[in-house]
Amino acid sequence: MAEVQFKLWIEEDDKVLFGGGRLKLLKAVVNQGSLAGAARELNMSYRAAWGRLRASEKRLGFALVERSDAGRREVQLTPQGLKMVKQFELFEKQAQDFADKAQKNWSKLVSDLRGEKS
Repeated sequence: MAEVQFKLWIEEDDKVLFGGGRLKLLKAVVNQGSLAGAARELNMSYRAAWGRLRASEKRLGFALVERSDAGRREVQLTPQGLKMVKQFELFEKQAQDFADKAQKNWSKLVSDLRGEKS
């Protein structure tokens, strides 16, 4: 059966502001308490994680993570970072709901065009 698929990300001036990869990175920061730990969890280099995070922060114009009071290398999401995570998760849910509806419509269309009984 054919499936409706999608990838969701937010761009500005053809540059990624936020997407699934940034979401995973920020959630890993929450899980691990550090960017280095998040990078390990995602099997990526610290440099790549740091670069993606800094690129998004620069493009957005605000910090997504900040140093924690827990230690020098510990980081946590800023209030803006938390809002970005929650809002992007909502966008993903809304997009998935749309894709699910499109899937049903597509399946019915193809079935009708093939002359199949539903």
